[in-house]
Amino acid sequence: MTARLSLYRKAELELYKLDGSIKGQFYNFCHNFREDPERNGLRKKKLKGDSRIWSARINHDYRALLTPTGVDADGTESWLVIAVRHRKDVYEELQIAVNRITGEIEFVDLAVVGDSALRRAGITLTPAEPEKPAPPPTPEPEPEPAAPALLAMYDAGQLRELGVAEQLIELALTVTTSGELDQLLEGAPLLSKDVLYGLAAGMDLDEVRKEITAPVELDERPDLDDFATALTRTKVTTVDDDLRQIIEEGDFRAWKVFLHPTQERIVRRHYNGPARASGGPGTGKTIVALHRVKHLAEQLPPGQDKPILLTTFTKNLTTDLRLRLASLIEPHLLARVDVVHIDQLAARVLGENTAPGHAKQRVYDHLALNEMRQLLAELDDRRWEPEFLLEEWEQVILGQSITTRSEYFKARRAGRGRALTRPERSRVWKIVEQLTARLDQLGVETWGQAAERAARFEIERAAKIRDRRNLVDRDDSSGMRHLGHRYRHIVVDEAQDLRPAHWMMLRAMVDADQPNDMFILGDAHQRIYDHQVALSVLGINIRGRSSRLTLSYRTTREILAEALRVVDPKGKNVKVSYDDLDEGVDTLAGYRSVLHGPKPDFVQYDTWDDELSGLGATLKTWRQELSTDDNGAPLDPSGRIAVCVADRDMVSQTMYYLAGKVGITCAELTKDGPKGEGDVHVGTMHRFKGLEYQRLVIVGASDGIIPRTSVVERFRTEDPSRYEREQRKARSLLFVAATRARDALTISWHGKPSPYLPA
Repeated sequence: MTARLSLYRKAELELYKLDGSIKGQFYNFCHNFREDPERNGLRKKKLKGDSRIWSARINHDYRALLTPTGVDADGTESWLVIAVRHRKDVYEELQIAVNRITGEIEFVDLAVVGDSALRRAGITLTPAEPEKPAPPPTPEPEPEPAAPALLAMYDAGQLRELGVAEQLIELALTVTTSGELDQLLEGAPLLSKDVLYGLAAGMDLDEVRKEITAPVELDERPDLDDFATALTRTKVTTVDDDLRQIIEEGDFRAWKVFLHPTQERIVRRHYNGPARASGGPGTGKTIVALHRVKHLAEQLPPGQDKPILLTTFTKNLTTDLRLRLASLIEPHLLARVDVVHIDQLAARVLGENTAPGHAKQRVYDHLALNEMRQLLAELDDRRWEPEFLLEEWEQVILGQSITTRSEYFKARRAGRGRALTRPERSRVWKIVEQLTARLDQLGVETWGQAAERAARFEIERAAKIRDRRNLVDRDDSSGMRHLGHRYRHIVVDEAQDLRPAHWMMLRAMVDADQPNDMFILGDAHQRIYDHQVALSVLGINIRGRSSRLTLSYRTTREILAEALRVVDPKGKNVKVSYDDLDEGVDTLAGYRSVLHGPKPDFVQYDTWDDELSGLGATLKTWRQELSTDDNGAPLDPSGRIAVCVADRDMVSQTMYYLAGKVGITCAELTKDGPKGEGDVHVGTMHRFKGLEYQRLVIVGASDGIIPRTSVVERFRTEDPSRYEREQRKARSLLFVAATRARDALTISWHGKPSPYLPA
């Protein structure tokens, strides 16, 4: 009799971590089992606790735990490998079941649960292969003092309704510390892990039900005894000749194929219009974006065009997206995807619609700001801040594609704070006209102007498509069916940083009458540019099609706790509110991590020179620690450590000090990525968007630097709304920087600390 083997995801992840020689023996085991599952050398036997689980011998020390899933018409047995375990960790009480919410097979492993939690729940684990001779009995420990249960406010029925595995419910209600909860959930099914961590993080029952349980719940309650159907809903890997390559790719392979069930539902869902997913740093928004592109590409009819656009605001992030997408999908599908950052896309549109020799040079906003300052000085007009006027031009006039003064008089100015009378609007319009004339004389335009012009070209193109479509409907012989929108699907990452004009351009590039037209991912807490938008006003209606991601896969719980206090400073009598890109309020409620690490270090110095000296000592220690692995084998620490500062001057000073005084080579982070081959990356907070490092130092986090007093304080009384926006933007910068750290974070300052740092 032959057999067919599949791997449960948990077993696949366990294999990644095992020694190479054990992996090789597992391959041999699979070959032998497939040829004859009754072979004597396999020593296959049932566990007593759950008769559906069998143990089979891989080698002297390791066992495969399997469950039968059916027999084919030709007599071939189907088996699922649910765990690969050292024999001392195989217990009779291991159980397998069908989850009542997801309908998937779940393997519950109590071997990793702490002894104290097991004792309180009255559970004793029995080794399936006890050591011989039996060890002497262990004396009963002294009764532990009663401690309040961590989840004492909940009951078994509530946990059951949320989808916690039955075998874990009573245990979950007995744990008293976060450490015990970590042990309990180390081997837990994903839904149980998410629900219990969500409750422990402070989410209420309704939030957990909406954000965690509902997205993965089946339309009908599954049959808990129907293993064959449950297997069709469960992610497994077929054990075949390609298994060796799959497992040897390790964690990278896991990243390519793995999506959390909540993420997968978002990725594969059919939307009747634009959809949005939000989430804090490290929650997998970019991974969801990439898998959404993969899903959409796989649904395309045959062709040679590029009907899918993947775009974002940051140039170096676009390069990273292209590389990661290339590793995720087949080359013929990659060829159907246009991966381009948003300003390049606008430039492409302008290039198609501009006569040769008439293109303007594009400049960044700080050059336009200098021109505005000079213009106001020449006019001797001291009523206006140049920053306010430039933002009014960018946010309102360009953002709504306003071309006449009468249109500006009627324009919405939501979120702009300071109200303007009709005479004041008239004066603003005149100044903006003079500014644009000066820029035109110089032969330059801002990227905001470029985006607005590109949006107008695309809106005109979309109008022609509608007109010609109506003409085709009336006269089928018109021959105009070839004209269509540029894209069938648009996926936007880091959406919070796009300008209003960008959104107008994107809206016109895709057919609003077709499903799955736009898929938007972002987090307003990470908005580091002052581009305020309301998507519904721009024709992008996401109401009823929004999802939240709340589980961080990158940042440790310790780092996350401190970073959250930057944007949500409870206890400091400060109220900070973040919009949801659609005139609502965004929140990080329930945002949490299952990773652990050291607490961040907060270090004060007297002077900037002292701080640089402390930075050098920290980096030397880190570089030494990262130069070898746990077994002493040499590793290359380059690119795993970074230093984040507030401005370009501090970048230069930091790199000069580290190279000259400490002997550490540095690579500067630019808009195009790291410049140079240095071991340590150094850059401003803006340059860390979308990046991650194993260890990170933020230096110069002093009051007056974060935020810059010269930038913020002048708005405190004269423009309170602008003052709040500047404060929020500076908090977001620090939040983004802190959450780039994966394992270790140090924040230092000289003099007085930034008011945004946790007390």
